Amino acid sequence: MTKRYLGNIITQNPTAPAGPYQDSAASGVWSLAEALSYTKGGLWPVPGNAAPSLEYLVAAGGGGAGTGGGGGGGVLTGTLAVVIGTSYTITVGAGGSSQPYYQPGGNGGNSVFSSITSTGGGGAGAQNGAAKVGGSGGGGAALNYFPTGASGTAGQGTAGGTGVGTFGQMGGGGGGGATSAGGDGVTNTGGNGGSGKTSFIIPAGGQYGAGGGAGGYQVGGSGGTTAGNGGRGGANTAASTPGTNGTTNTGSGGGGTGFVNSGSGNVGGAGGSGIVIIRTLETASATTGSPTVTTDGSYNIYKYTGSGSITF
Repeated sequence: MTKRYLGNIITQNPTAPAGPYQDSAASGVWSLAEALSYTKGGLWPVPGNAAPSLEYLVAAGGGGAGTGGGGGGGVLTGTLAVVIGTSYTITVGAGGSSQPYYQPGGNGGNSVFSSITSTGGGGAGAQNGAAKVGGSGGGGAALNYFPTGASGTAGQGTAGGTGVGTFGQMGGGGGGGATSAGGDGVTNTGGNGGSGKTSFIIPAGGQYGAGGGAGGYQVGGSGGTTAGNGGRGGANTAASTPGTNGTTNTGSGGGGTGFVNSGSGNVGGAGGSGIVIIRTLETASATTGSPTVTTDGSYNIYKYTGSGSITF
């Protein structure tokens, strides 16, 4: 007669254990003694019918800046079932173009993995044009012409902040970030960019989709993360200074530029390009686009900074 144990473990493997511990109540039911013995021996069965899957992070390119801060690229994370033998297409969005103080920044490019699409960050507002809708919205201009920040895409990002001021008292709106909205400008000071989304899909972690800081007459706004992924807005005291670019392959927005009353001015920062990261127990049978491949324990990590494909 087989023995029955309190605390039996039911596995997805229908094979009964071999050796001296063949005393479970039924096939596929392991006693605690069996589980301990086989775990110590490295023989614990791997479920034969577990569906292959992967984790993903898809960050679009960040928006470019004018006097407002560029919006962060949309960020999507989640899990996806893997179909063995299927080729998955990957597109990594470019950062939005930077512009002088009188032109709105360009939108970032979309990033795509399989059926998942993250929307490029919205370009920032400027003297001659409004902020643009994106994954996260661009910040409003540092003037009364087009001060309203643009909206973000639900589930991917947030809205840009509102700019304020007349010549000599300007403060642009910060670009929206993946997890928090861009800050509003105040007199002489640009709004801060919104925060990006933190992910530990790679062991070191990282932040993606931060909004760029806006330009200000005296003080530029800070980019949206402590790592500086969002650009820093240009200050404008004795002379105009440009905003900085969003960090490459983070999907962060560019920083807005300051400008002087005489009409001369610098260019805002460009948005940072996007990225696609895949983490899975499966091993790719083929890749294109030269992804960076690393491991984390039993997991394989495929990091795409340019477009390509992957097949499992």
